[in-house]
Amino acid sequence: MNRRILALLIAFIMLFGLMTGCASGKQETAAPEAAQTESPAAEETTAEPEQTEEVPAEEEAPKAPETVSFTDSLGRTVELPADITRIAPSGAVATMILAAIAPECMVTINAAPSESQIAFLPANLAALPETGQMYGSKANLNLETLLAADPQVVIDLGDKKGDMAEDLDALQEQIGIPVIFIEADLPHMAEAFRTLGGLLSGKADRGEFLAALVDRTTTMAEENAAKITDDMRVRVMYTTGEDGLGTNAAGSMQAQVLDMVGVENAVVVEDVSNKGGGNIISLEQLYNFDPDVILFSDGSIYDTVADDSAWSQLTAISTGKYYEVPSSPYNWLSGPPSMNMILGVWWLGNLIYPEIYDYDMETMTQELYKTLWGYELSSEEVTALLGNSTLKAAAQ
Repeated sequence: MNRRILALLIAFIMLFGLMTGCASGKQETAAPEAAQTESPAAEETTAEPEQTEEVPAEEEAPKAPETVSFTDSLGRTVELPADITRIAPSGAVATMILAAIAPECMVTINAAPSESQIAFLPANLAALPETGQMYGSKANLNLETLLAADPQVVIDLGDKKGDMAEDLDALQEQIGIPVIFIEADLPHMAEAFRTLGGLLSGKADRGEFLAALVDRTTTMAEENAAKITDDMRVRVMYTTGEDGLGTNAAGSMQAQVLDMVGVENAVVVEDVSNKGGGNIISLEQLYNFDPDVILFSDGSIYDTVADDSAWSQLTAISTGKYYEVPSSPYNWLSGPPSMNMILGVWWLGNLIYPEIYDYDMETMTQELYKTLWGYELSSEEVTALLGNSTLKAAAQ
């Protein structure tokens, strides 16, 4: 009995040993299985890496310059903002030109436009603060108003005068704002528009568009004036003032258009004045000049001259060859002599030599107003502008 119990006990011990050995075997074999499941990843890590193009670190774009060096028409080099959107004109000429190329950039104006002027000009000009004039007999630049408007640059445009460089340097130092001059008489007008187009933000195309009009105008006048022979040449006097005795003599800035279209300026004096009123002459001189045609500026004696015994004996008056210069929004010949002379060239050439300057001035007037100021002239407005000149000549 004891033997049987002992045999059973031995057998039980042997069976327990076998069972504990399988458990250990399972644990031992589990490791290789895990290794097998991880082997693809292991193979991937040991495989030759795929060739990928190394992407260089993105380079920072160079910053746009904050200022640029600009050399103006006086040879002065001035540091200007690279992005100019706020400008102040120095006076009447600068106002006229800047209002054509970039009225929305103007933060001041030399003087508020009159009611007749603003009808044709960009509407925003009427609300701009007035700063007055830098140069001339009426120089009255208001520095307080100028500074309050916070322009990025003050721009002077027109013809060169005496000590301009020193004047502009002094003003620039006084106000701490860049001040530049761009020559913009008629011979330099196209280049002035191109220069402004390059300086003012987003205005390159507009500058070129206006420059092209100037080039077209001057080329047309040069070609047509060359066709005028001496026996065809007409003697013309251009008068200003309430009594008509303020004359723009031959060689004056105010009479540039007369020279350009090929007429002979009947007023010849020794000391030529470039002022707005021109040279004041006497009635005796007027009789000696006795022009073929007389041009009266707006506000002169055009309406009453035919009934004035002092004038009625003149050739131009007795033959009806006297006309009033269109003056809206600016006098087409001068006052001041600037961009408005573009209108004057087309108008005066057609008025005096219609067989050579052969185009419809009414249509041309509408085109010019749209180009310069974006204004669509009605036929009634054209009639009002040309009624005392082109249309009068056509009816004679």
